[in-house]
Amino acid sequence: MIKPSKRMGEAKKLFTQGEVFSLEQAVENVAKFPKVKFDETVELHLFLNIDPKSSDQVVRGTMVLPNGLGKNVRVAVICKGELEAKAKAAGADFVGAAELIDKISKGFMDFDVIVAAPDMMRDLSKLGKVLGPRGLMPTPKAGTVTMDIERAVKEVKSGKIEFKSDKQAGIHVSVGKRSFEKEKLLENVKHLVEAINHAKPAAVKGNLIKTASLTTTMGPGLRVAL
Repeated sequence: MIKPSKRMGEAKKLFTQGEVFSLEQAVENVAKFPKVKFDETVELHLFLNIDPKSSDQVVRGTMVLPNGLGKNVRVAVICKGELEAKAKAAGADFVGAAELIDKISKGFMDFDVIVAAPDMMRDLSKLGKVLGPRGLMPTPKAGTVTMDIERAVKEVKSGKIEFKSDKQAGIHVSVGKRSFEKEKLLENVKHLVEAINHAKPAAVKGNLIKTASLTTTMGPGLRVAL
């Protein structure tokens, strides 16, 4: 049996097994976890009332967190012509067309999100096996395949996230950093939950969210009553 670390043991003293918190209490307790040497990401994990095998019960959407993610999101933009200047002006970290695609094919991965112009998708799709498993392939549904490159880059930089239910009927999303003020973290979570509930498929009856937990990168999960 793996022995839990001293830090994890200290964190678990804050709650009892099976205890369920209000969202406000969970956010407060996350801030009390023993600190580590870096600013941990706060994550929301949801288990949904859906049939993950049914194509009409996929829960998916995008939203901009009101207080951002608390990190610098590195954006690569695949475009050409006048769109390149717009991408650079919007704050894109890497901009290019065929040469950038070729660079990525050779192992370049120093970015978190790719935004692409529609006319570049045919060339970029060749990297599906590389980008797909990492969740980096741009899609129109996520707003990352668009002619409005400037807007897409600004939204991603300001905290735009994509959520999608997985094969286990779960959604796992970052909602900010542990260093965030309680009110800002709370606001991010509430807006995210609202967006997910708004994306509830018509085929789902009753509440969409079955269970929820809030945690940090190195901390235990706290059950939350939404």
